Amino acid sequence: MFENLSNKLERAFKILKGQGYITEINVAETMKEVRKALLDADVNYKIAKEFTDNVKNKALGQNVLKAVSPSQLLIKITYDELIELMGKTAEDINIKANPSIILLSGLQGSGKTTHAAKLARLLKTKRNKKPLLVACDVYRPAAIEQLKLLGEQIEVDVYTEEDNKNPVDIAKKAIKHAKDWGHNVVIIDTAGRLAIDQMMMDEIGNIKKAVNPHETLFVVDAMTGQDAVNTAKAFNDILDFDGVILTKMDGDTRGGAAISIKAVVNKPIKFIGVGEKMDALDVFHPDRLAERILGMGDIRSFVEKAQEQFDEEEAMKLQKKLAKNQFDFNDFLAQIAQIKKMGNLKDMMSMIPGMGKMIRDVDIDDDAFKGVEAIILSMTPQERSQPEILNNSRKKRIAEGSGTNVQEVNRLIKQYEDMRKMMKMVNSGKAKHLMQALSSHGRR
Repeated sequence: MFENLSNKLERAFKILKGQGYITEINVAETMKEVRKALLDADVNYKIAKEFTDNVKNKALGQNVLKAVSPSQLLIKITYDELIELMGKTAEDINIKANPSIILLSGLQGSGKTTHAAKLARLLKTKRNKKPLLVACDVYRPAAIEQLKLLGEQIEVDVYTEEDNKNPVDIAKKAIKHAKDWGHNVVIIDTAGRLAIDQMMMDEIGNIKKAVNPHETLFVVDAMTGQDAVNTAKAFNDILDFDGVILTKMDGDTRGGAAISIKAVVNKPIKFIGVGEKMDALDVFHPDRLAERILGMGDIRSFVEKAQEQFDEEEAMKLQKKLAKNQFDFNDFLAQIAQIKKMGNLKDMMSMIPGMGKMIRDVDIDDDAFKGVEAIILSMTPQERSQPEILNNSRKKRIAEGSGTNVQEVNRLIKQYEDMRKMMKMVNSGKAKHLMQALSSHGRR
């Protein structure tokens, strides 16, 4: 996410490295490179120019403190302006009514149906809601089937009328169904087209008039860059939507749509899709995205994702085992499972301040733990629970069974020993205070 833009901005700020004070010349030179970086990221030219002019004017009006270098000051001003440009604060979704009606719009292929289900899951698991998904795409039979399958996967009811070809009628009946069956959120998935056309706009306009939604969200693919912004503007001119769901953010190394959509449409990005899994939908935080764009990491999101996977009961069991020095390969395997649940490994690591630069050119895929899991699963139950019995002949057998070699088995045993020591330290007072501090920082 934002990899290309982050690299180019980092190079731009290097112009000021080692310079004792800010001048009109060195700021202009830096801002020229920043503007080029934004244009390469597919940010609208007018927005890129206004943005760099604002940063330049604020920088030249500042007295640089001795404790702050010119490059640090310029990064701070750029950070503040990025937050301003992307919408200042996270904007909540309007789900106060009972039932709250959410209408989704967007082009075909933007991920609308998938994100209808992701949104339903998020509201169910994090907001304690009972959502109903409504299939109003009557033109694409696969859309109805897709929504039904996704509904089963996340255990959310789906309202369909496969013989009814009137989406307005389906939406109205679905709302009555929601009231009758105690659903407090209704998410309506509408038809998309390959391009904006009058028929599509009239149809979704009619659905909006008929159901009077509390929230109309526009779903758009971040990877289409400036096209995403232009499409959002065309939809907003007719629909006057309340916010945006920006999908495929994990695949967008440029970031142009995220940076410019609020400025062009004057509507907030409310959610971002960050992966294919059903839990890969995040609330959009402008300050956190600005941190990531400028290579500062995003420790708050990292802590939140870790807390989401935190199982208190399992943690208590693990704590007791650590106290008795009984942490074994079964526990090691369980910890790997917890890490995998947090999401894309490279993306998660880039949230840790300073780690982004270190792993920039390192290929880390989601199968990174495959070899480790194969080795552990090739052990007998006794070997997993009593690693001290792993002699050379056992290691050789495990290597053959897992399709690895003895060196890799030895490396894993070393990693396990290191992790056991680390886990024991985490169980100590010092590390507990550190984790508490991180958690409180994550909640701020």
